Amino acid sequence: MLGLIIERAFHLDALERDYQNLQQQKPLHGVIATSPQMQAVMRMVEKIAPTQATVLLLGESGTGKELLARALHRLSTRSEQPFVAVNCAAIPETLLESELFGYEKGAFTGAVAQTKGKIEYAQGGTFFLDEIGDLPFALQAKLLRFIQERVIERLGGRKEIPIDVRIICATHRKLPDLIDQGTFRGDLYYRLSEIVVDIPPLREREGDVTTIANSLLQRYCRENNLKEKHFSHDAAQAMEAYHWPGNIREMENKIKRATILSDGNFVTAADLEIGQPAENTMPLNLKSVREAAETVAIKRALSYADNNVSEAAKLLGVTRPTLYGLFEKYGLQGLVRNHSED
Repeated sequence: MLGLIIERAFHLDALERDYQNLQQQKPLHGVIATSPQMQAVMRMVEKIAPTQATVLLLGESGTGKELLARALHRLSTRSEQPFVAVNCAAIPETLLESELFGYEKGAFTGAVAQTKGKIEYAQGGTFFLDEIGDLPFALQAKLLRFIQERVIERLGGRKEIPIDVRIICATHRKLPDLIDQGTFRGDLYYRLSEIVVDIPPLREREGDVTTIANSLLQRYCRENNLKEKHFSHDAAQAMEAYHWPGNIREMENKIKRATILSDGNFVTAADLEIGQPAENTMPLNLKSVREAAETVAIKRALSYADNNVSEAAKLLGVTRPTLYGLFEKYGLQGLVRNHSED
């Protein structure tokens, strides 16, 4: 019983630190993240947002590619202009061309009026092509010409229409593999990938599972007019141990359902339907817990300080010599070589 109490105290303390770190940051609107992996992605987004570079967002389904695309638009000089998104996998191939480029009256049976395409509606703003890896091969040449020349022709039309948009694309597929298979144009890939942003899956984001889960739980309580709820000890363990193959989208689904159906003030692992955690998911040995927590804190501090050792030491509340001692203690000397001191 004493071990369980101590373990829970450490767990609650870690949640509180995560929450404080989140409050101290100025994250991109709608993006919840405390992990070094996502902090690096967010800094990259902030740097490239004001530019006109074409961006390719890569990541598994459910990792938040459209959320980051919208953040790129919101932080850009085009933020007051339209953000238009098209999912290449959701529109039948026979309709996709007219959806993108529009058509003239009489271009085909049923074309009773001139109609603008999605690209035209994005004029002056940002055009987001989601699941670009599913774009039919026959359309890729036409998209490539648009990207190169920044002009389009509607179906059935002969007039070239100049278009000024910032292009962002996303896919969960490996485009180089599709190029090798002959289903994706290499020249289009190089046009789209001026800047590539790799979004890590949820299972690789240190500390983000708990932070995002708690944020979602409180949100769903508010949206459904429920009393404030918390995750039980076994639920927290189970979420940390779970692989999350569907990433954040899966987490949203499971937590929303559990929030509504759970009894009492706690959401359990059974409510989440992700199985019971292994007994050794969280260590009980206080030395192991402390060492693991300090290692994660050091890595996060370096990430928050943008690779500045002196600033990281201030964030951690220690002197620079003490921080170097911690690098040696935990075998993190490799991190020091690539970080600045001033």
